Amino acid sequence: MRNARLESLLFCALLALAPGLLPGTACAQASKEYTPQVGQSGKDVVWVPTPQALVERMLDMAKLTAKDILYDLGSGDGRTVITAAKRGAQAYGVEYNADMVALSERAAAKEGMAGKVKFIHGDIFQTDFSKATVLTLYLLPSLNVKLRPTILKMRPGTRVVSHAFNMDDWQADQTETVDGSTAYLWIVPAQVAGTWRWNSGGAGAREVQVTLKQVYQNIQGTVLLNGKALPLHNLKLDGDHIAFSVPESASVHRDYAGRVNGNSIEGTVKNASGEAKWSATRVKQ
Repeated sequence: MRNARLESLLFCALLALAPGLLPGTACAQASKEYTPQVGQSGKDVVWVPTPQALVERMLDMAKLTAKDILYDLGSGDGRTVITAAKRGAQAYGVEYNADMVALSERAAAKEGMAGKVKFIHGDIFQTDFSKATVLTLYLLPSLNVKLRPTILKMRPGTRVVSHAFNMDDWQADQTETVDGSTAYLWIVPAQVAGTWRWNSGGAGAREVQVTLKQVYQNIQGTVLLNGKALPLHNLKLDGDHIAFSVPESASVHRDYAGRVNGNSIEGTVKNASGEAKWSATRVKQ
């Protein structure tokens, strides 16, 4: 692959050695590396770097591992991407400023990460980041909200961490502060709203019908028993993991836990007599 910058520097060096010839303006510029200025204007935001200590905490919050694919939207000088790569993750940065992309690539090379990261010169609203398991952001709230519909369609369990700015009425699952800087974590929830049915199994088996309502990761629900709608208890939705309790009587309940996969759930149910496998199907959305 050609390195245009190296070729330009070599050409300028030859000109400097040639009698009677002086390097031109282009050669003078080629000898200088781009240096970003804090607060400089970008396409949608000004550039302010995330402190390294907060970068580390954000990746801790996301529980980043070597199995993850991280995309940093608006990757700036590349520090988050490089730090993620050092932890073994596949790491990508999306940055609109071509000079910042080049700066990030140089920084990655200096850190020995050149072959382990990829910086994409592009628009975050036109770049496909659907394969990410972790997203990192340092964007204005209005941009976070603009991205929100796309993020909510991502695979349930995807972790999203934002420096400083929230997602409006989508409340964070976790908030951390480091040296006065705040980070927010969201876990993309499965879409579980609707009516679900399954057979209770065993002696006196009966059909159980549960209706769930959802606002982001917050869920409420009722179960139809003996023609009467009763509220579910202990509801929790964490990515594609769901749990709730179904009352059998005033003092007896069954605890359900499972993994959501589209219109089906598979998991286990516990009661006083033990544990059994359980599955449910969504019949109405």
